[in-house]
Amino acid sequence: MERVYQVMKTAGIFNVVVGIAAIVLAAVAGSFAIVHGARLLHRKNDITF
Repeated sequence: MERVYQVMKTAGIFNVVVGIAAIVLAAVAGSFAIVHGARLLHRKNDITF
């Protein structure tokens, strides 16, 4: 029975770590998107087609 609790504990820790990593990755990707979008809007007059 102790083995089951050890596996559950390991799985829980893994899920928490993956969740935190996903939140951090989403925040970084969102900030990059905002920064690059602002750059595009700032330099929209320089774009020629």
